[in-house]
Amino acid sequence: MTTRAGFVALIGEPNAGKSTLLNRMVGAKVSIVTHKVQTTRARIRGVAMEGDAQIVFVDTPGLFQPRRRLDRAMVAAAWGGAADADVVVLLIEAHRGVTEGVERILEGLADIGEGRRVALAINKIDKVEAPVLLGLSQDLNARFDFEETFMISAERGHGVDVLRRYLAGVLPEGPWLYPEDQIADLPMRMIAAEMTREKLTLRLHQELPYQMTVETENWEERKDGSAKIDQLIYVVRDGHKGIVLGHKGETIKSVSKAAREELEEFLGRKVHLFLQVKVRPNWLDDAERYSEMGLDFKDGNG
Repeated sequence: MTTRAGFVALIGEPNAGKSTLLNRMVGAKVSIVTHKVQTTRARIRGVAMEGDAQIVFVDTPGLFQPRRRLDRAMVAAAWGGAADADVVVLLIEAHRGVTEGVERILEGLADIGEGRRVALAINKIDKVEAPVLLGLSQDLNARFDFEETFMISAERGHGVDVLRRYLAGVLPEGPWLYPEDQIADLPMRMIAAEMTREKLTLRLHQELPYQMTVETENWEERKDGSAKIDQLIYVVRDGHKGIVLGHKGETIKSVSKAAREELEEFLGRKVHLFLQVKVRPNWLDDAERYSEMGLDFKDGNG
């Protein structure tokens, strides 16, 4: 039996559907999905099996115009993930077409695409008519020499199997990189923190966009098979702490309940989740927080 294995980087603008596509490919919720842009901070890898091939997905942060240190570190991680991959898949939203951001990504691809397989996936195809899709595909292929073009809906699953089969067929021959039953290389502590951060982002997307982070401080395996998880939510100012807690602690209670239920479903056992909010004014400039998120603090330099 000839096995294949390799890395596939999903790149695109924030909210292009990379996390949704990753979760659809892997068949489990590995990368957090919200309507808020820039929610994927670290290079989360999901592992999908297709026949005799093991596809390791590098779900990169969205590529956008960076303004702050955290932004710059995220964009550097995204391009780093693409440069390290065997195959790059550029995800474009059908209804948004070639935006300024997409044009910048195409320029970047000209630098790293040399000698590397680069495929195009046009996502959210249910939002536009067929002639528009055809025109967009022709326009993009005129701008960059994509090896293949796929029309997909990551949310509904249309075209995803065809894309996965293509990826499995073009990966290099070699032994699998992970045990067959392992779906993500992120430590469980980080997956747990990401789940809580997703719930916070969904609940507070108006008030606190990116100025909070979640860390799993302690993970204790109980004798009865359950897990006790203590997490810290860092915010940058006192006022934000009040927003996260909510009136009479209602917000944090509902976030904790939603995160705990999802963790229990993911782990298949009972979870005791305890959340605490701390004010740390300069966490956005704290090197340790970056390494927690799988980012390089030095990449944030101007």
